[in-house]
Amino acid sequence: MAHETPQNPPLAAALILLATVFIAGTTLLAKSLGTDVLGPPLHALQISQGRFVFAFIGISVAVVVLRQKIHKPHWGLHIGRSTFGWGGVTLMFASVAFIPLADATAISFLNPVIGMMLAIPFLGEKVGPWRWLAAAIALAGAMILLRPTPESFQPAALLALGAALAMGAELIFIKKLAGGEPPVQILWVNNLIGMVIASCAALAVWQMPTAAQWGALAALGALMACAQACFVNAMARADASFVAPFAYGTLVFAAIYDAVIFGVVPDWITILGAGIILSGAGLLAWRESVNGKRPTVTERLPRPETER
Repeated sequence: MAHETPQNPPLAAALILLATVFIAGTTLLAKSLGTDVLGPPLHALQISQGRFVFAFIGISVAVVVLRQKIHKPHWGLHIGRSTFGWGGVTLMFASVAFIPLADATAISFLNPVIGMMLAIPFLGEKVGPWRWLAAAIALAGAMILLRPTPESFQPAALLALGAALAMGAELIFIKKLAGGEPPVQILWVNNLIGMVIASCAALAVWQMPTAAQWGALAALGALMACAQACFVNAMARADASFVAPFAYGTLVFAAIYDAVIFGVVPDWITILGAGIILSGAGLLAWRESVNGKRPTVTERLPRPETER
């Protein structure tokens, strides 16, 4: 008989908030590794490799401890999911080396909007006027954060936009995998494939990290593994529409980390653009909860890489 985890919304909210602390921490570490804070800057491809390698080690330990059997994974869906997930993570890590963490994080919150759009042709989902309105609001916020004027345009913001596109595509594969395999198995296979892809991609740019960079890479993978564990346990204890708003804590913590460590204080454009994006994403989650529909890809957490 299948075991059902008791519903506990307060605990789920706490777990998601804890996950956002960890996720924002990964972007902080990626920025430190991609700049000269800990030594010669590492390429985003190598940072991504470190994230997958050390996360895979951590999740493998959990698989052994929990005695989780890996049984007939759907390799095709996993490869698709992991490829887009790796792409999203790598582009995100590349962007934070050049633009404020708050900007990159806010732009990455477009991923549920992208997922909603892709769900129409690939999953046959129907999108009503409320959801299109939410998408338009979020996209307007992204345009503000891109600062599309000759004087203030941030080319690196396009990297964060690319990350959102990749993560949105990944949501389609996550939706297809949902409920078909145990969560721990999904995470283990995802990180295994991601590690292989990332290691191959990093060969051309790999350089010997400093001792501090090795520590940061290990911490990056460990934080992501912890965030994934918090996310999986939270989703088992409450509906996605309930926990979704708490995922926006990532933006708050990213801004705090950037201000404390790098002295980067969000300007009014960042606050305005981020607020508009969060309004659109929040409207998307609210509309789904009001409709009382079964979960769709747009109800999944608008996080940069919780399941990546």
